[in-house]
Amino acid sequence: MNPQDVLRYGQRDIDTIVERYRPGDWDRIALGVWSAKDLLGHLGAYEVRFAEVLAEFASEVPTTALRLEPAETFNDDQAAVRRDWPADAVVNELRSAHEQVRRLAALVPPERWREVGTLPWYGPEYSLDDLTVYTMYGHKREHGPQLSAVLDGEP
Repeated sequence: MNPQDVLRYGQRDIDTIVERYRPGDWDRIALGVWSAKDLLGHLGAYEVRFAEVLAEFASEVPTTALRLEPAETFNDDQAAVRRDWPADAVVNELRSAHEQVRRLAALVPPERWREVGTLPWYGPEYSLDDLTVYTMYGHKREHGPQLSAVLDGEP
């Protein structure tokens, strides 16, 4: 796997959608009770948390502590934290965190990406490769259509 490519393609898809947003689109419902801005804030929180994970693999100290937040309430809690942020701040957080992720990913040795058992909280049979594909790339691919539906006028 080429982690840089996987990370770049996942973010490219979200950026392509977000670049089409107009000011009134951000408050439209994208998923359940979440607005488009809430959903993008959710993706941003995931990106920040992934940067924390990568920092540990790159022998750096994480600059935030989202990985310590309870998994059971993480999604709604983090969407709520960003609810009153301006849309630009939500977009900037996601993009800044993604830049950090790409920087840190480049510091992780290739063999470390494939090493099974390095993420016991994710599952002893998984590797950083798995987390990247399933949780980061797959997560963006899951929510991209919901963000796009806002532009199409769908609920």
